[in-house]
Amino acid sequence: MKIKVVSTNRRAKFEYFLEDVFEAGISLKGSEIKSIRAGHISIKEAYIRVDEHEAWLMEAHVAPYAEANRFNHAPRRARQLLLHKKEIKKLRGAVQKKGLTIVPTKVYLKGGRAKIEIALARGKKLHDKRHALKKKQSDREMKREMRY
Repeated sequence: MKIKVVSTNRRAKFEYFLEDVFEAGISLKGSEIKSIRAGHISIKEAYIRVDEHEAWLMEAHVAPYAEANRFNHAPRRARQLLLHKKEIKKLRGAVQKKGLTIVPTKVYLKGGRAKIEIALARGKKLHDKRHALKKKQSDREMKREMRY
């Protein structure tokens, strides 16, 4: 099945240690899926909220679709995530007991349907971020040296 990545949250890997990764469907309106297919979605400020039996994508910005005029959607509305009950229970337990958070990492189209990859994440401390930057810089220098 062909996958087309529409949006990624590159900041998530810098800000958090990503642990478990889940794939979820997104409950969308017609104008939203057309806008997502055009690549007009941003998940930079987005986060996941888990209720008793549902998971919600909050603060994701899906730009209004130009041709939908009066039937358009609200750009930052809460969107329900389609997960199995066991997955929702696992996410809710991890957030409540372990103090983890749930971050969206990427949105993609799979078989014509919009999917979102979410991850259980633990926040990084400042020294962890510094270490990640040093490692990234040293890897970049090694690649540069290998070219010559």
